Amino acid sequence: MVQLLVTYMEMRTRPTGEPLLPPVEGTAFAPERLAAEEFLSLYRAVAEPLRWDQRLRMPADELDAFLRSPSTALYILRVEGSAVGLCEFERADTCDVELTHFGLIPQAQGRRLGPFLLDGSLRAIWDRAPDRVWLHTDTWDHAKAQDTYRRAGFGIFMQRLEEFSV
Repeated sequence: MVQLLVTYMEMRTRPTGEPLLPPVEGTAFAPERLAAEEFLSLYRAVAEPLRWDQRLRMPADELDAFLRSPSTALYILRVEGSAVGLCEFERADTCDVELTHFGLIPQAQGRRLGPFLLDGSLRAIWDRAPDRVWLHTDTWDHAKAQDTYRRAGFGIFMQRLEEFSV
C-alpha cells in the first residue's frame, strides 16, 4: 500500500473567454465512441507513465457497456488523424459530471495540445448544462496537472491522503 495526496477540484461555471485554437496544424478533437480495443490502446499509451489502471482492470463486458453508455462522454484529440489524447467524463448526462481521465501520449506533451483538448471538452460538457464538473488528481499524475486544471477554471475543494495498492 502507498499513500498519495489526492486533490479534489471542481468547476461551477462554464469556461469564459474565447475557445483555445488548435496549437498544431492538423489538430482536432471530437466526441467519439471508440471500440474497446482502440480505446484501450490509447488509454494504455496515456496511462502507463501515470500508473492509471482503472479501465485496464474492467472486465471486457463492463468496459463495452461503459464505452456505449449515454452517461459516458469521450473526447479524442487527433493530430493528422492519429489519436494522441483523451478526455473522459462519467455521468455526463447528470448535473454532477466527473472528469475521470484526461491526458496525452508522451510524444504529444509540451505542445499546448492538453489545454486545447481540455478547454474544448469542458465547453462541450458545459453545453449539457451541468451544475458542476469535478475531478480528482493525485501525486502520481503529471506534474503540471493541477496548474492545467486551475487555468481551465477548476478550484480545489478538498485534499486528503488516501491509500492505494501497488
